[in-house]
Order: sequence, then C-alpha cells, then structure tokens
Amino acid sequence: MFPILKSRIHQGYRTMEFPEGVKLPEKFRGKPFLAAGSTCPENCQSCIEACPTQALIQEGKLKIDLGKCLFCPDCQEACPQNYIQYARDFSLSARKREDLILEMDTETLKKAQSLDKEMKRVLGRSLRLRQVSAGGCNACEADSNVLGTIGWDMGRFGIQFVASPRHADGILLTGPVTQNMKLALLKTYEAIPEPKLVIAVGTCAISGGLFQTHPETCSGVEGILPVDLYIPGCPPHPSSILEGLLTLLGRLV
Repeated sequence: MFPILKSRIHQGYRTMEFPEGVKLPEKFRGKPFLAAGSTCPENCQSCIEACPTQALIQEGKLKIDLGKCLFCPDCQEACPQNYIQYARDFSLSARKREDLILEMDTETLKKAQSLDKEMKRVLGRSLRLRQVSAGGCNACEADSNVLGTIGWDMGRFGIQFVASPRHADGILLTGPVTQNMKLALLKTYEAIPEPKLVIAVGTCAISGGLFQTHPETCSGVEGILPVDLYIPGCPPHPSSILEGLLTLLGRLV
C-alpha cells in the first residue's frame, strides 16, 4: 500500500485544465484558410483538383466544406502561391451542417449553440453516450476513448460512455455508416429513451469522407438520423471533441 501511495504522490496531479491547459502538437492543423490579402489567380483550380474529398468549392469565392475536409495538406501543397494556411484553433463543432461550409478568405466558423433550456433540464449535469463505430478506421474512436483517461477525464464534467443504449442520452457516431452497420445503428438509436441526441464525430460520420461514393457506405449519417452536433476532423483532436460536447451542454461560455 505504501509504495502505491508514494508513487501516486510522486506522479502528482495529471488531469489538465480545460480548455486553458490544452497543449496542441506542432503538427496540429485546424481550419484551413487563405492568408490575409491573398487573391487566387483566375481559373486556378490547383487546390480544388488536389482535394481527395471535393471539400473545396469555387462559388465566386473559394469555399471549404469542413464536413468533407480531411485536414490533410494536399491543398496547401498544391497551391502555387502558398496561400493556404491552417489555423490553430481546436474549436470546430457546429450545430447545423450548413455552418461547416465557409468562405476561406473571410468567414469564421459560427460558434455552436448549446441545447435548449428544456433539454438541459432533462439531462441535468450529466451526459451518457453510447459510442457506435459504424465502419470507422478506429482513429476517431481512439481519440474519443482517450477522453476517459486521466489526462482528460471527461467524467469530471459528467460525460461518460455507457455499454447499453438504454442507459444513454444519445449516440456518439464515428465511421461512414457502412451498409452492414446501418441496421445496428438504427436499432441502437431506437433503444435510447426520448429525448435523445446524435453527435457525428469525424469527417466519415458527417459526409462519408474518403468513402463518400463507395456503394458499401451510406456516406455518413445525413438522411439516416437527425444530428445535433457535428465535430469535423480526420480524426478530430480530443480537445475538439470535448470542446464540442461541453459547448452543447452549455458548460463553456
């Protein structure tokens, strides 16, 4: 017992403050944007052609769909003018799908709104989620699971993953929703008591990602279940996931 207590004292307090204590890695890439004052050459399609998921859209101004973006550097490397940069902000969640489509030169991501007063009253100060991996590669799943470790400890905010959908307040969905997982997803959703939430985590869950046109996927959750929160990324950083959940609960100002 004494060696255990000694080791615990030596380790000290390991849980980070959130969001103040978040330390992002050097390679972290947030929202892509165009450098200030940059003007893309007319008819230059280099970045659009390089994007593997057609996340870039030319509609007068260059736009990006964060729900399709893999946050890879392909567009940045393809830009002959080196105009494309990545922000360091990990706050990427949105309540509406259309809020993820932004003009790259000026528009910033609209801050997600919290749940309405009645829903927050029903949930109280807790949120129980059933995690459903609907054909995911395990990247989004891993970055969701790490939130239960001592460094993040999402349980201190009243957020937990549960084994049974009957004990859950909603689904945290990852993966492009393969045809084999569609029925399981629908049955899981049906088993959750009303009122219930759906949180789409990762580009695959939002739009299908790299698999959006594959016949064995449903190209994400759109059209299958109503979504209450979108958290883009491939995969989203754990900070982005936790920030989105706390914003939804109205725990971040």
